[in-house]
Amino acid sequence: MRIASPHAHAVVHLDAVAHNTALFAAATKAAVMAVVKADGFGHGAVRVASATLSSGATWLGVTTCAEALRLRAAGITAPILSWLHSPLEDFGPALLANVDLSVSARDHLRAVAASAARLGVTAEVHLKADTGLHRNGARPEEWRELVRLARDLETNGHVRVRGVWSHLVSGTHAAGDTTRLQVKLFDEAVEVARGAGLRPEIRHLANSAATLGAPRTHYELVRPGIGLYGVEPDPRHVFGLRGAMTLRARLILVKRVPAGSGVSYEHDYVTDRDTTLALVPLGYADGLPWAAARHAQVSIAGRRYPVAGRIAMDQFVVDVGDATVHTGDEVVLFGPGTEGEPTVADWARWANTVPHEIVTGIGPRVARRHVHTGARRMEEPLRA
Repeated sequence: MRIASPHAHAVVHLDAVAHNTALFAAATKAAVMAVVKADGFGHGAVRVASATLSSGATWLGVTTCAEALRLRAAGITAPILSWLHSPLEDFGPALLANVDLSVSARDHLRAVAASAARLGVTAEVHLKADTGLHRNGARPEEWRELVRLARDLETNGHVRVRGVWSHLVSGTHAAGDTTRLQVKLFDEAVEVARGAGLRPEIRHLANSAATLGAPRTHYELVRPGIGLYGVEPDPRHVFGLRGAMTLRARLILVKRVPAGSGVSYEHDYVTDRDTTLALVPLGYADGLPWAAARHAQVSIAGRRYPVAGRIAMDQFVVDVGDATVHTGDEVVLFGPGTEGEPTVADWARWANTVPHEIVTGIGPRVARRHVHTGARRMEEPLRA
């Protein structure tokens, strides 16, 4: 059960998700798989999935079978691919729910086929080739044996190889030499699969950056992830994506302090003048990166102010100088940036991390409120 803070919430702009999905769909002739893993990158998987499916996506991508089954339980019937598993898992519930499964090794494939045989169904699988990320996927020396086994199991009716896929090394520079090499290796892997008698109907490789900037990677399906949530994947280009989350809180204390006052743990920050400090009830337990404190800013009434001192587990302090602020005033930690407020990309830069970590890290004490433009009320569904 979530116990949400009464002083903070994250607004998820579903119209921004829809806009971003439509932008990806317009950038390709391929089908679009909306990646909604990690509870829709912290935005709420079920709501985000529905918004993407109504705006040009036809597939959904998740990490685990549990994530896929949650979408099915919510009534979503679109094709779903789940891609991170152990061969020791029970694949039965996912197979009965018509979830496609990614497979990277022979023992994994045998486990999926055994589950399918026990249930009397045919497992829809996507074979994953390692084209250079050296994470999941079968290396070239393992690939030939994997596709041969897959063909044998197809003949027995236990599996059907619906897709072949891989994962790009770069999530930003999608048109570089590394991507070109991966495309070559991927094409070779597909030919090996076809040479073994497989006829995959779907090939997929492209992430957000590649969908927008590397058409050669599109094949039959593209898999945008972070871009759906409004983060520009390639810092060198602005494609018109809209930020989908705004994190807000309310000040719970305002005090005046003299020059020379140390603020927060270890007094890393010392006031250089008489000033006003304001307390924000969010901290690293809510997903704010501790490492961002020396550079971070927030927006109050359209003006930015610096975070003063260390971010604590549940709270942090803002130095507002001589500005007039009051307990209960709204603070915008990040948003789309259209009103001058910081963005997710700003917080990622201040913390020397990636935007993905910022949005997925916003914790369960922060309620999500899903809104449409012009909506008269805000909705606040619980997250699992």
